[in-house]
Amino acid sequence: MELGSALQFLDNKSILVTGGTGFLAKIFVEKILRVQPNVKKLYLLVRAADHKSAIHRLHHEIVGKDLFRNLKEKCGINFSSFISQKITVIPGDLTHQDLGLHDSDLLQLLCKEVDVLLNLAATTNFDERYDVALDLNTLGAKHVVDFAKKCAKLQVLVHVSTAYVSGERSGLIVENSYRMGETLNGVTGLDVNIEKQVVEDQLHFLHLQGASDKDITIAMKDLGIQRARLYGWPNTYVFTKAMGEMMVGELKDIIPAVIIRPTIVTSTYKEPFPGWVEGIRTIDSLAVGYAKGKLTFFLGDLEAIVDVIPADMVVNAIIVAMIAKARHQQPQTIYQVGSSIRNPVRYSNLQDYGFRYFTKNPWINKDGKPVIVSKVTVMNSMDSFQRYMAFRYLLLLKVPPYNPSFQPPFNGVPPYSTKLSFHVCLQGLELANAAFCHFFQGVYSNLNRKINWVMRLVDIYRPYLFFNATYVLFYFLTLIQSLFTKKKINFPVLLSTVLMI
Repeated sequence: MELGSALQFLDNKSILVTGGTGFLAKIFVEKILRVQPNVKKLYLLVRAADHKSAIHRLHHEIVGKDLFRNLKEKCGINFSSFISQKITVIPGDLTHQDLGLHDSDLLQLLCKEVDVLLNLAATTNFDERYDVALDLNTLGAKHVVDFAKKCAKLQVLVHVSTAYVSGERSGLIVENSYRMGETLNGVTGLDVNIEKQVVEDQLHFLHLQGASDKDITIAMKDLGIQRARLYGWPNTYVFTKAMGEMMVGELKDIIPAVIIRPTIVTSTYKEPFPGWVEGIRTIDSLAVGYAKGKLTFFLGDLEAIVDVIPADMVVNAIIVAMIAKARHQQPQTIYQVGSSIRNPVRYSNLQDYGFRYFTKNPWINKDGKPVIVSKVTVMNSMDSFQRYMAFRYLLLLKVPPYNPSFQPPFNGVPPYSTKLSFHVCLQGLELANAAFCHFFQGVYSNLNRKINWVMRLVDIYRPYLFFNATYVLFYFLTLIQSLFTKKKINFPVLLSTVLMI
């Protein structure tokens, strides 16, 4: 099968996309409208109070983006009418049954018309409140599956997950599915209904205690991490996404479903043009922080693999998997999409690339001056990171007792144990604060808050800073080979031919 005949599948098809204002959803919509303008309808589910608000989001958060500039040039003055003809935006909520649709006529229309259902709705915050993540990533997936069962013409459901549902496993990670209740560490008892009850009980308890909104948020974030680690996952995001996969996989014999597991999604590689990204995403925040001169040290293993995949390649993977599944050409339901096995990038590469690029192309600060960067100092263990935090940010604020006999060491290193904890430094500052009638209260509180925040982030992201695994793409490569058999097609889905410079 060739690309032309593959895309012909989308001719006159109706596609329902959840998470319609999301990063990947925008790229998917633009791609479909550009390569298959004969698609019948794209229904985009967005969170909005009413239809008017949904229309506003469509024009300001989706088609109004620079991402659509090529399509606008192609359509010319007909762009607005083309969008109106092809896109119907629907106010809804994935956390409710029937996707939160209250219009019975609209619900009936969708169940009658939808050929393809693409679930892109998710919260990707590693440190999300557990109630929010469970509602959207897990129960939301269940609601999508329940809705899919009502769609009379449905040919395929595509659920986008994440490769990191694998947790902290090392070595080769294969494209296996999760059985309902399966855990990474073998602990038994995982049940989505129980998790839902745990959340409800905790919220009820917090409200009875009169907890503030801030305290409730902190407690629910902590609960998510606790429940995730109880069963072997490192954070709330991947835990709830894994349970979402279980929801989809449980009904794979009833509805034709496929799960896409991308790794770290970055800006576009080629389509509709290189470098489009929205907001500061995972790895982008490191680049921006470094360019601004704010990221001078880094925790991680220089030989660890940073498995990145451009967003347009993820969208292309979604499309080819969607078509193959709908045409019953592939029985497989799990496809991993990444670069680690074909074209791996390591943290040492990022360290070198960043230094070379921003030396040649420096960031211009608000004063109009170029920011001079140096190579990032890399801490290869938590111990070294904690020592750095203690000496760099806390030591000068610690007020030790006066000692006239004190002599600094010859090498200038403070005479504290290399195991010095930054918490000890904070305690010292706290004592000094009390002794000086809380004169340092603002400094102490602000510093304490910032350091606790940094250390929490480090704790959450630590598994990925020392990640030592490679994602196998066996089934995905088989899929590509079966789809593009005769000649090379300009439909990039792999990073194997991309030169990292």
